[in-house]
Amino acid sequence: MNELITSASNPLVKQARALRQKKGRDESGLFLVEGILHVGEAAEAGWEIESALIAPDRLKSQFALELVTRLQQRGVRCAQVTDEAFESFAEKDNPSGIAAIVRQKKLALAMVSPESMRFMVAVVAPQDPGNVGTILRTMDAVGANALALLDGGVDLYHPSVVRASMGALFFKPVFRLGFAEFAAWARRGGCRIVGTASYGSVDYRQFVPDNRPLVLLLGSEQKGLSPEQISACDDFVALPMRGRADSLNLAVAAGVMMYALMR
Repeated sequence: MNELITSASNPLVKQARALRQKKGRDESGLFLVEGILHVGEAAEAGWEIESALIAPDRLKSQFALELVTRLQQRGVRCAQVTDEAFESFAEKDNPSGIAAIVRQKKLALAMVSPESMRFMVAVVAPQDPGNVGTILRTMDAVGANALALLDGGVDLYHPSVVRASMGALFFKPVFRLGFAEFAAWARRGGCRIVGTASYGSVDYRQFVPDNRPLVLLLGSEQKGLSPEQISACDDFVALPMRGRADSLNLAVAAGVMMYALMR
């Protein structure tokens, strides 16, 4: 790792900076992963890492140094950059000193059997990347199998998704497709689709799972589930609101429901 980049206008640094924007991610099929934990998880999960940018004066922990060695052994280009060059693309203040440029994945749900997905979470057009990352993190905690992002919404590889997932993004498959296609797949596979709303017909604490593959279906932050999406549900459960609030944050509601359904 003899290479040292000092300029913020270096092509590799400019590429890293461009990946902070959706246009850069869409055009390249790449995304930026920042931080020791997140880069380590991407490497552990076997994602394709094209290059790593290292600020050596910031990288002090033994784990981080060993991570750089593992990346080099895999043939990943590991470029040293000055603190100033690193800070020109870093999302966080006082960054830890390592970032990676990683190849995105596009997975086809049609190639997966529902039997292998015993518990899935599906979200219709989520708008907040932090919510999606937090849902992935909670999915990892409860042992959910996969996430489906339906009808567009947030960019899966937004830096806030990566950061909020705390590495779960690299271990939980995420499928992006339309609601109609997803509903047809779930029906063919005999899945039980459970929708949620404050006005659902069954209290979430009274829901009884069975042996069918389970899908927790959540609407977007602003619009919730449409009548068409509600009609596709086998069950419609409620999260009671005892105070003045008429709804919960999407990631909070998802977390409550995941733990309830996986009890």
